[in-house]
Amino acid sequence: TMPRLPTRTEMVTETLHGVEIVDPYRWLEDGDSPEVHAWVATQNSATVAALESLPARPAIHARLSELLRIGMLSTPVPRGQWLFYERRDGEQDQPVLYVRRVDDARGAARGPGAVGGPGAAERVLIDTNALDPSGTTALDWWIPSLDGNLLAYGLSEGGSERSVLRVRDVESGRDHSDVIPHCRAASIAWEPGGAGFYYTRYPAPGEVPAGEENYRRRVFHHRLGRPWPQDPLVFGAELDPHHWPMVQLSSDGRWLLCTVQKGWTSTELYLRDLRDPRGAFEQLAAGVEAIFAGDLYRDCLYVTTNWDAPRFRALRADLDAPQRAALASWTELLPEGDGVLQGALVIGGRLFAVYLEHAHSRVRAFELDGRPLPAVDLPALGTIEGPAGEEDGDAAWFLYSSFFVPPTVYRLDLETWRSAERERIRADVDPARYESRQVWYESKDGTRVSMFLTHRRGLRTDGDNPTLLYGYGGFSVPLTPAFQRNTFLWLESGGVLAVPNLRGGGEYGEGWHEAGMLEHKQNSFDDFLAAARWLIDQRITRPQRLGIMGGSNGGLLVGAALTQAPELFAAAVCQVPLLDMLRYPRFLLGRLWIPEYGDPDDPEQFRWLLAYSPYHRVREGATYPATLIMTSEEDTRVDPMHARKMAARLQASTPGEEPILLRIESRAGHGAGKPISKTLAEYTDIWSFLFWRLRLSPPAAPGREAGTEV
Repeated sequence: TMPRLPTRTEMVTETLHGVEIVDPYRWLEDGDSPEVHAWVATQNSATVAALESLPARPAIHARLSELLRIGMLSTPVPRGQWLFYERRDGEQDQPVLYVRRVDDARGAARGPGAVGGPGAAERVLIDTNALDPSGTTALDWWIPSLDGNLLAYGLSEGGSERSVLRVRDVESGRDHSDVIPHCRAASIAWEPGGAGFYYTRYPAPGEVPAGEENYRRRVFHHRLGRPWPQDPLVFGAELDPHHWPMVQLSSDGRWLLCTVQKGWTSTELYLRDLRDPRGAFEQLAAGVEAIFAGDLYRDCLYVTTNWDAPRFRALRADLDAPQRAALASWTELLPEGDGVLQGALVIGGRLFAVYLEHAHSRVRAFELDGRPLPAVDLPALGTIEGPAGEEDGDAAWFLYSSFFVPPTVYRLDLETWRSAERERIRADVDPARYESRQVWYESKDGTRVSMFLTHRRGLRTDGDNPTLLYGYGGFSVPLTPAFQRNTFLWLESGGVLAVPNLRGGGEYGEGWHEAGMLEHKQNSFDDFLAAARWLIDQRITRPQRLGIMGGSNGGLLVGAALTQAPELFAAAVCQVPLLDMLRYPRFLLGRLWIPEYGDPDDPEQFRWLLAYSPYHRVREGATYPATLIMTSEEDTRVDPMHARKMAARLQASTPGEEPILLRIESRAGHGAGKPISKTLAEYTDIWSFLFWRLRLSPPAAPGREAGTEV
């Protein structure tokens, strides 16, 4: 139990679309206010005092320290004579970017450092751990030139994701003089020969009205050695400020493709023939509201689209054809199937397609005319990242993982059509002790929803298993089986992990996404609450031993669940959340999400948002579950004001003594690039809180089952 922290109220009353809205904590929106800083310090102190005094905390911290030392791998990317990949080992805060010769990458090999094969000498190319001992400088992204001799990469500090672009010579390891700021999540397209590249950049402060720096992303051209302010604008001058362009260039330097994302349900394609000095951008598939993603290869564009295909299909457009802009002239290569086509990419003159089938990854290969090739031998029932490879290369690279299998690299030889495991991260967990299964349940409106259940073998359905329900349900993001190091603490202690595939996600195509967005957003919450009720009805758990967790859009999900059905849960962990849905577009990247959630300035959409906005659904005198709300000062996506206001309102409204805790991290952001040291501290707090509130003991020693429950 915890005493309530008093927070002063300052009533702001306004009438919006005929509805009176009272906001007692608007003053907490000002993150620069000294009073807000002092309030945050008080909240953090109370949270530290509550969590650090828990008797299970040392054991939780010790086991997490071991689990988080399990490393990570990225999908290797071959370019020219080089192979690029990231790996994090042991206690390194940040992954390291390595490079080695592609010629050394033949033959099967396993074990740490084995991506390149026997005798291959890997070399550190970028190590931010050496650049910044604090661990808070992150390598956000990296794109090699076509010949692999140069690398454009972005660094940011403190979790801000505000990347600064630099260019490194791969052979020497030295940087060029080029330094370009404002390159958050940059899209880069290198010219043949590496003399320059096309790239996306945000405005510099002063170039646009204050507050617009997070929008108006545009495409520029950079020639190595030229000061970046002189880079010419290539595309996007007339774009809507909230649309998001990306850029591609064909390997012969002829075709420049700009893909413009308009929210999460529509994209536009613009093509320019650079051989024509007077040529302008031509819109492909004009007037069609659908998602299009293209891959350029030999005067053709291979397109993955949901146009007339909610689960997506693949088409080919002949770019030399006079009618190339017309959809009617495009050739269907891969028709819509039962699974969701996530993307199609040309590697080695073949078309590789990645499908989601019941939220599991599958890879299939085809000739460029759509004829199927033999099966690609990769593990089933997991998540596959990639493929990566060169359009005329001799190999395709993949990264596989599942709930129990750590990241594992595979190389498919395109001549022999044999795949070989090249490297697997070592992990001190025994997969044989656990099981994962996919179940189906009915939501409120009768829709069938799938859910992964993971736990120790021999689960007793006695209604008393500590269970964590984790969800997201938005932006067409699928939740698939993935290796999560920290969750083994929960599993080996006897906990159950439940991950439902909610509407709003991308597990079952665009129709599934659209069924959980805008006026249908409540479906996501209904699916989540129905999962909780199914777990209780099936005697997996009971409300006193059921917790929920989610971050970002998943934080909104948790906020909605705990305010709509607080009686179902004993604990809630709400990470970097959106919670005030009437004011979210006013902060940071909020306006980019209007196509997903709706616009509170529109009378009809205002009513959708008000109906579920968690901050506005908190009721005086209601009993809410123990709640840990977490955010970061440097979050440049979701403003921490959501977490501050919600914590204050819950603390003031809940009459019981269930703890309502707020944890605000410094020198960290939305989550990308977070160092392992901060991740360890964060998850020590999360699991200490959940073990405490759901009455579970951690294992007495690594790998052992839990002792008596508390």
